[in-house]
Amino acid sequence: MSYQSMEEAQERCKREGIEFWKAVQLEDADERDVKETDSWEQMRGMWQAMLDSIDNYDPSLMSRSGLVGKEGGLMEAYREEKDTLCGDYMAKVMANALKMGCNNACMKRIVAAPTAGACGVLPAVLVTYFREYDVPEEKMIEALYVAAGIGQIIANRAYLAGASGGCQAEIGSGSGMAAAAICHVKGGSTEQIAAACAMALKNLMGLVCDPVGGLVEVPCVKRNVGGAVNAMAAADMALAGIISQIPLDQVIDAMKEVGDRMDVSLKETGIGGVAGSLRAQEVVKKM
Repeated sequence: MSYQSMEEAQERCKREGIEFWKAVQLEDADERDVKETDSWEQMRGMWQAMLDSIDNYDPSLMSRSGLVGKEGGLMEAYREEKDTLCGDYMAKVMANALKMGCNNACMKRIVAAPTAGACGVLPAVLVTYFREYDVPEEKMIEALYVAAGIGQIIANRAYLAGASGGCQAEIGSGSGMAAAAICHVKGGSTEQIAAACAMALKNLMGLVCDPVGGLVEVPCVKRNVGGAVNAMAAADMALAGIISQIPLDQVIDAMKEVGDRMDVSLKETGIGGVAGSLRAQEVVKKM
């Protein structure tokens, strides 16, 4: 999955008359010297791991710091008992994003896509849709290839780690990957997939990485919700025919430029942003 740009991948899609997900799968099989079926089964394993992780969430568990753990359960209970502002479906997306973020903080098995800190965005968008609308599993695995291809392009042109480019590189990239993936599930074209990702990335550009105490918990877990909701909005815009005036590759390049200019205190050091607030300092002292 070593495409250096979305433009390169799109050119292959046009040249060979294949969908974006297939171009990613073919590149993966070629790069790792495996059969397409082997590549597919590995991706199926990733999909099953996402399903299992959401199902294995335990609201009674708390992280060792005591900062997070129950948020997924609270959101689910709120959805079941009250008239949510965002509606039932979006509340499910939010609950699943929180569950995955809490699972990571509680050292449970997750799929780091693109990172552990952003592990809730992609499954919140895809698993929720899969279970709500009974989509064939094959379509969801195709969507994971879409997400993986987008993630690789971002990694090749910019960053995926908060320590390198801020949280725009983690939650931002996860949101872009999820936007592209769900756009594919909904029948979007390669151009719409690229537009969805570009808009999702632009919406979160400049997002700093400021974990309290250096732990991937606060504000990280709740940012997964923001990334998931943003992905849904970006995908809907793309499917509506709204385009990104700035091509995806140039958006990714801009994200790298912003990350390079970001002060080191805002790159997962636990110093700047909300990590430097008085409340955060009080929390750290009690750990």
